[in-house]
Amino acid sequence: MASAVETVIRGVVTKGVMAVANFNRARQDAEQQHPFLTGIHTPMTEERTLTDLKVTGTIPAELSGRYVRIGPNPFKPDPRGHHWFIGDGMVHGVRLQGGKALWYRNRYIRSQALEAQGGPEAAPGPRRGRRDLVNTNVIQHNGQTLAIVEAGSFPAQLNDELETVTYTDFGGTLHVPFTAHPHEDPLTGELHAITYDAMTPDTVWHVVVSKDGKVLREAPIPVEHGPSIHECAITQQYVLVFDLPVTFSMKAMIAGEQFPFAWNPAHRARVGLLPRQGTAADIVWCDVDPCYVFHVSNAFDAADGKVIVDMSVHETMFAGGPEGPNGKPLGMERWSIDPAAGKVVRTTLDSAPQEFHRPDERYFGQPYRYSWSMGLPSEEDVGFLGEAPIYRYDLETGERSQHNFGPGRVPGEFVFVPRSTDAPEGDGWVMGYVIDTTNETTDLVILDAANIAAPPVASVHIPHRIPPGFHGNWLPDA
Repeated sequence: MASAVETVIRGVVTKGVMAVANFNRARQDAEQQHPFLTGIHTPMTEERTLTDLKVTGTIPAELSGRYVRIGPNPFKPDPRGHHWFIGDGMVHGVRLQGGKALWYRNRYIRSQALEAQGGPEAAPGPRRGRRDLVNTNVIQHNGQTLAIVEAGSFPAQLNDELETVTYTDFGGTLHVPFTAHPHEDPLTGELHAITYDAMTPDTVWHVVVSKDGKVLREAPIPVEHGPSIHECAITQQYVLVFDLPVTFSMKAMIAGEQFPFAWNPAHRARVGLLPRQGTAADIVWCDVDPCYVFHVSNAFDAADGKVIVDMSVHETMFAGGPEGPNGKPLGMERWSIDPAAGKVVRTTLDSAPQEFHRPDERYFGQPYRYSWSMGLPSEEDVGFLGEAPIYRYDLETGERSQHNFGPGRVPGEFVFVPRSTDAPEGDGWVMGYVIDTTNETTDLVILDAANIAAPPVASVHIPHRIPPGFHGNWLPDA
């Protein structure tokens, strides 16, 4: 814990740095065409509720709940120092029930930052630090719908109609940053996360939230340079810590960039195997060739004592400009992590550019067979996303199948939904939003998860463009 003197010094230094950053940001071109504020990324300007939704195909009667995705939607767009990751959060949801699409809603996360810009009144509840922006993922845990973000705010709790009810620190039990990517162990109901904070560059934390929504563990892990750890994974034995070469950049902050992280070749790339009940002293660190990982598919313990993890990998990240994600995508890889040798062997499963892997979450942290992912454009797009397929992998046979949406159609992340709680692995549907850039509309597309090349099972037509977002989930009714 920082002493009172250290806290005062840090506060003074931070105010000075922020003053310089604000000055330099104000000098940037306010009329520039920012790739994440224009085109398909142009923010929506209003909240809408639509109940007369047209549907093509047949919505499976088993689907009773909400598909909800969140992403950035700046209330007052300003290209100066802007990064895709820091826009005001907005959720977009569709309720399905009885084979019908009952509504579409989009709502801002009611942050204090949004209210300060002239937006809706902020929701009540505890805040952590000076920023309460939440824009990266939406999950359902302990009967609550939670919008979450990494390296900053406490979660925001939403009601059934996507209004922000309150911010939450899990009943006063969360004292450190949270994450955009907690992973639920389906065998225990616990959430596991690796969390970080740019203002604490020498520490990250393993956070565990019980199935009842209380924080059980906040284990500190010493690090260097302030790494941006977007993702983690779990097995039955370990929590995986991806300490990779994207770190806090004082140079970027002083320059006025609002997401001050950059590729750092001097940072040692490594993966930590933390025993689930262990401390930082118990971590086995394994070196890996420099690269960056946003999202894993799954991980599990192998019979020979190694740990297997599948993921999409980038050669570098945030090395090519400050506006958003960049860096050469290397496709889907399988890493075999050997704690005895302290090494990682990387194998390419598919070199096709891709991101946003999702498994059947009922098998998370265990041996599994199927994975789905979102393709990326074959040529690097300044807006990151573009025309691309959705992939399905059978990791037992090595077969890859895909669904192509057609010219001018841009998919986002697709999530797997099981047909029933006891359905076999991979038996169900995958769903996600697809933008039609020609008509400036969006569809919620539902595909047969086992036969994604087939025409959609159903498409719910939304008569406007939903800007590309980050993560969404199917939130079933209780």
